[in-house]
Amino acid sequence: MTNWTYFALGFITGIIILFTCMKCIKAKKTTNFKDNGSILKLVEMSKDIIYYYELKPEYKHCYTTPSVDYFLGEGTLDILKSDPNMPFKLVHPDDLHIMNQKVMDGTDYSKGIIQRLRGTNGIYRWFEEFTTPIYKNGELVAIQGVMRNIDEKVKLEQDLKYQITHDSLTNLYNRGYFEEKMNKYNKEVNTSISIMLCDLDELKYINDNFGHKQGDELICATAEILVNYFPQEAVVARIGGDEFVIIQAGITDAQICTNYEGLQSAIDIYSINHEMRINISIGYAVSEQSINKMEQLFVEADRKMYEQKRAKKQIVIRS
Repeated sequence: MTNWTYFALGFITGIIILFTCMKCIKAKKTTNFKDNGSILKLVEMSKDIIYYYELKPEYKHCYTTPSVDYFLGEGTLDILKSDPNMPFKLVHPDDLHIMNQKVMDGTDYSKGIIQRLRGTNGIYRWFEEFTTPIYKNGELVAIQGVMRNIDEKVKLEQDLKYQITHDSLTNLYNRGYFEEKMNKYNKEVNTSISIMLCDLDELKYINDNFGHKQGDELICATAEILVNYFPQEAVVARIGGDEFVIIQAGITDAQICTNYEGLQSAIDIYSINHEMRINISIGYAVSEQSINKMEQLFVEADRKMYEQKRAKKQIVIRS
């Protein structure tokens, strides 16, 4: 059976829990769900996490399948029973608003809800949940749902996204991601911005005389210097065989000049301490606003970079 077949079966068992729970409420029983015999045994065999959670008159954990211990660690079920607010403590801080919307009747229950929950080992795991709201006299009084772990699906999506946006040799961002950021700053986000272009001066010479393997080593060494020098929020990308670009938002003229000098020093230090010397030409441009300026900045940085490259060649010729 497919994953969605199992998911459908899990959802059906969730409905069974709902009707069982409502039956118990109407009968004013205080018996445990296990008293429902074979039906509950079937439910508890599910690999999905199935739960029933009361919201009115107060938050109350009514039932969760034992599978929660498999995904979040031994003892999670007992913790949920002892603390009705535990779901809000286990959810990832960035997903807390999702949990709040779910219990406040502020979400679209017809769609799957993606959220992360923390296990007893401190690691967050991904879940997709289909929630059914329970109303009484038009008021949301409880929710019941089926949660399926989607760690593998999320990892696959993250891996694919990484491959799409990153250069396979250097693990820097690639040209596609760079162009995406250029378009974003050019049309959507207005901020002070800088573009710095870097071009290896002798890559062709190294490839022709020492082989492409050593040329690749030079590219990777340069990429490592760039990614270590610039802050994490900067976009550091390889956009050609020997060409790199750095986009920094919220930067001033003074800061870009400091970055230029600092990067040159970092490259010089590397070349002193390694047999393989890095020679690189750099050009940069900065603007107080990015909207409708990005292409102009790129052209300016590119022009300055090639001016530096030509100046170096003239020095070699004269010497």
